[in-house]
Amino acid sequence: MDSALTTVGLPLALAIIMFGLGLSLTPDDFRRVGRHPRAVAVALGCQLLLLPALCFGLVKLLDLPPLLAIGMMLLAASPGGTSANLYSHLFRGDVALNVTLTAINSVIAIVSLPIITNLAIAHYDQGETVDLQFGKVVEVFAVVLVPVGLGMLVRARKAAFAERMDRPVRTGSAVILAVLVLGILLDQRENVGDYLADVGLAAGLFCAASLVIGYVVPRAFGIREEQAIASSMEIGVHNGTLAIYVAVEVLDNTEISVPAAVYSVFMFVLAAVWGTLISRRIRAAGPAEVPVP
Repeated sequence: MDSALTTVGLPLALAIIMFGLGLSLTPDDFRRVGRHPRAVAVALGCQLLLLPALCFGLVKLLDLPPLLAIGMMLLAASPGGTSANLYSHLFRGDVALNVTLTAINSVIAIVSLPIITNLAIAHYDQGETVDLQFGKVVEVFAVVLVPVGLGMLVRARKAAFAERMDRPVRTGSAVILAVLVLGILLDQRENVGDYLADVGLAAGLFCAASLVIGYVVPRAFGIREEQAIASSMEIGVHNGTLAIYVAVEVLDNTEISVPAAVYSVFMFVLAAVWGTLISRRIRAAGPAEVPVP
């Protein structure tokens, strides 16, 4: 990829996206954890424990090349993206829960993402090729949380402005991710056919499994329908921009970013199909559940 795109454009793009996330957050979004502890705990359990285990089993089963396998694990460790809130809104999920999960998971990912990624690097014996050092973790921390904090500060002082910017920022985030995906695929155009053959099945299966697990597991724990939909979108719609940023800027390896790019293509399509299927099932089942206080 062009150096200007990676050294300036990519960090700036991620910062804009995380600032946009901050514009949608308030301190009450974090306090809401105490009001819906079971829904939050189940969703985070799926995100932090179940998905990395599933992803690891999948890449081993499909025998992915080491760098692509590391890219898949990096993707699995990435928190939900801002688009998850949009999908949840479209398919009648609990958007407030989405916002809470995104906020909490983005903070937790500062610790969990380096741990999972470094375990994958060590497992595939790629320590001499890529390394996620402590200094780089601090860099990711700054790029992720500082813009979020600034966005929250702007919302607290200029709530009307934050509301007006909500839709443009969400649209811009989707456009930024699309540009990044296109840039990666163009940069790797000589190998893109092989990459799609190697990682396409893994990315598609992982995306579909993430969406289904994010819905089925919460329902099995008695979580309400709208909260299960929110969980499904949060777990299935990853922050691909963050995964691409870590791969390209922090690990300095474009090949590791390929799974996130390919996943992002599947993600937008499969999330829409899955949301449509859930909506049809709910309508066929009759009246919606009465929310429990």
